[in-house]
Amino acid sequence: MAARALHWLRTPPRPGGVREVWRVATPIIISMMSFTLMQFVDRIFLAHHSSVALRAALPAGTLSFTLTSFFQGLAGFSGTFVAQYHGAGRCEECSRVTAQGIWLGILTWPLCIAVIPLGFWLLSIAGHPADVLAAEKTYMGILMLGGGMLGIQNALAGFFSGRGDTGTPMRANIVGNLANVVLNYALIFGHWGFPAMGIAGAAIATVAASALTWAILLFHYFRARFRDEFGTLKNWRIEWSLMKPLLRFGVPAALQTLQDVGAFAFFVVLLGRLAPADMAASNIAFSINNLAFMPLLGMGAAATIVVGQYKGAGDTATATRAGLSALKIAWMYMGVMALSFLLFPEAYFALFTGDGPDKVPLEDVIETGRWLMLMLAGWGFLDAVSLVLAGALKGAGDTRFVLIAATIATWLIWMPGELILILWLEAGLLAAWLYMTVFVLLLAGIFGWRFCRGGWKHITMIPAQPRLT
Repeated sequence: MAARALHWLRTPPRPGGVREVWRVATPIIISMMSFTLMQFVDRIFLAHHSSVALRAALPAGTLSFTLTSFFQGLAGFSGTFVAQYHGAGRCEECSRVTAQGIWLGILTWPLCIAVIPLGFWLLSIAGHPADVLAAEKTYMGILMLGGGMLGIQNALAGFFSGRGDTGTPMRANIVGNLANVVLNYALIFGHWGFPAMGIAGAAIATVAASALTWAILLFHYFRARFRDEFGTLKNWRIEWSLMKPLLRFGVPAALQTLQDVGAFAFFVVLLGRLAPADMAASNIAFSINNLAFMPLLGMGAAATIVVGQYKGAGDTATATRAGLSALKIAWMYMGVMALSFLLFPEAYFALFTGDGPDKVPLEDVIETGRWLMLMLAGWGFLDAVSLVLAGALKGAGDTRFVLIAATIATWLIWMPGELILILWLEAGLLAAWLYMTVFVLLLAGIFGWRFCRGGWKHITMIPAQPRLT
């Protein structure tokens, strides 16, 4: 048995198989968890600072990501083009299209700052208590000021991951997350000579850690190896021949991300009208889910890259196998996570609760929390289908269908139902979460059907290379 396992490990991975996808996915999963892990750590520290800070962090952090997600997604979609150009063996185009993504990140940064007043207004009309609202505005405003760098960071990360070098972004994100933990400890509670800044310190720590990650990626991008082979230093101008297809395929993909996170942000803000204990239980459960959810996003990103590479090489059969391999890995991961949700709900909730006068007591939220964790366990398998196969479709260029399907399911089915349940029927937290489970099931069915139908195999993203005469 051991000899067979050793032989299997030494054998080159099957193109598009589980091992190949796993090798690409592992560093991506770690990288994709970066920003969410930063905010997860923020919430753990803030939970031990005050209940007001804990209640404010999730809505404000989610809204901040929502308002910047379009710009991040648009710049980062250059990585999908890098995957296809790399699969086609065209090195120069990899750096040239990355430059377009970086320019999009630079040009849209002022827009991230310009929408801060919109974010403040959205928080103001949510009906949250005054102390929570003040903390939300502080946290969101600081995150938004630094939000523009994430688009540039995504474009740089896409250059490496699109070529299959997922280790470089992973290492950069590990350093950033370690810095975030240290800065959270110093800035939230006022250690090592820093003032105790509370929720403002958490936001500053997140922005500073993101800047460090961005700087590391930029340093590697201009190393001699990439300057010589890919022309990263010389390929810096805006080129409409590359920017046009990036906008054509990237805008639908970025809009789909925007409407996904926007709907979730709206849902979280809507739940803020519930009783404080229910709101706290929901925010804690979502914080747990976000951390568990990011590996699924990582698998979706891995599917985008590997499917894109084989699609660029003209091998749609292997591209199909890669998408299904990513789904198998996602299901295995969710099996482990679902089991932990069912067996250890108290341990998860204990991370965010305490016994102090300004803390959320565990006994106030755990009864509802057990039901929420049960639903999280079921969601995971459905989310795996929708996220991984949507990622595969994006890698093949089927971004318009993904946008249309997600928009219809979200704004014509999910959101109207939640408004009726929460505002009109006042059905409560569990009913709202249960209805979201139905929505996730619907979305998984749509993307599963689309991928199996195979219409994406006939989409062309990158132009043919001109023949030499």
